[in-house]
Amino acid sequence: MSTLLVSSKGQIVLPAALRRRLGMGAGARIEVLEESDGLKLRVVRSVATGDMIGMAGMVKAPARGVPRHLEDFDPASLLTRSRRGKP
Repeated sequence: MSTLLVSSKGQIVLPAALRRRLGMGAGARIEVLEESDGLKLRVVRSVATGDMIGMAGMVKAPARGVPRHLEDFDPASLLTRSRRGKP
């Protein structure tokens, strides 16, 4: 068990080994719960967000010389078209 020191600004520092074990980097969020016998700290796991530029090129389909439509990438519509005999 580690003892933490509270700074004059009210900040605490978590030991590096603990941060590594919990996968916490800069900007990580911790929820503080007040309980009858003290405080409970819980790491808040957020879903990483990405921008659209970072996703460019993730979906690729062979070009057939015709413009592509959103339904060209929908598996359900591909099954429907294959049943109708369309390419």
